[in-house]
Amino acid sequence: MNIAFLFPGQGSQTVGMGKDIYKNYDEVKEIYKKVEELTNIPISKLSFEGPEEILNETKNTQLAILTMSLAILEVLKNNNINAKTSAGLSLGEYSALIYSGALDFKEGIKLVQKRGEYMQNYLPQGNWKMAAILGLEDEQVEEVCKKVTKGFVVPANYNCKGQVAISGEEEAILEAEKIAKEMGAKKVRILNTAGPFHTEKLTKSSELLQKELENINIHNFNIEVIKNIDGTPYNKTDNVKEILAKHIISPVRFSKTIENMLKQGIDTFVEIGPGKTLSGFVKRSDGFNSNINILTINNLESLQNAINFLKKEGK
Repeated sequence: MNIAFLFPGQGSQTVGMGKDIYKNYDEVKEIYKKVEELTNIPISKLSFEGPEEILNETKNTQLAILTMSLAILEVLKNNNINAKTSAGLSLGEYSALIYSGALDFKEGIKLVQKRGEYMQNYLPQGNWKMAAILGLEDEQVEEVCKKVTKGFVVPANYNCKGQVAISGEEEAILEAEKIAKEMGAKKVRILNTAGPFHTEKLTKSSELLQKELENINIHNFNIEVIKNIDGTPYNKTDNVKEILAKHIISPVRFSKTIENMLKQGIDTFVEIGPGKTLSGFVKRSDGFNSNINILTINNLESLQNAINFLKKEGK
């Protein structure tokens, strides 16, 4: 069995996420405790109780999702379940990098804390939105954005075949929605995010993160990680720090990421963290077939089911 771990990004958070897993595993409690000691943020209380508007603040959201993913990883590790390769959507790439050993746990947590703060505190003035356009080709979505006349909007996340998220000013997003539907889009869905992520509008945040990255050590990769910025694996010649700084202002190429995993012969995808969005992207990817296993781990039941399945199939 060739296993890939996938880690979700911002927008997948919900109040209560991870609570039942936390109650049942001591190693999960330990991960939350370590994160809270490192950040001085009550991440367990925010994740389990909210309130929603505070959890949805970028500086809290990113840490909460990262912590849940890392806590679940700890349970899998203790059950001798490991992946051949991994990837994450935007923020989720940090979960993958920590899992791979390229980022130290402590440094990774502190880095994501700073990333969330910069992305929240250095947003340019304006009303910003993101929206997912379903049912158009990548090139058509790019054309939609070029046709918009009422403000800034660009493609931000190439999620999977037939789905691209756009990012920009609210008025421009609404105009893009109208144009997209005229061009045959099946649906346009406004996303649960709070800024023009993965666009040039976050240049200040990118520059600040670059300075933060100068103090971080990048270690050897124990597990392959496929990067968002171009959908290819990190290699020895990559400047990881530069890539992570550019990550904030560059489109996410997640569709290419999954396609590369499928070409590698990955036959089992395990989504680790809140929601099940990435599992849906896999199902809609070129190269997917019914023999490929997709597991989501986002609560106690799904965690135990995944452990049982992976142990049984892995024998």
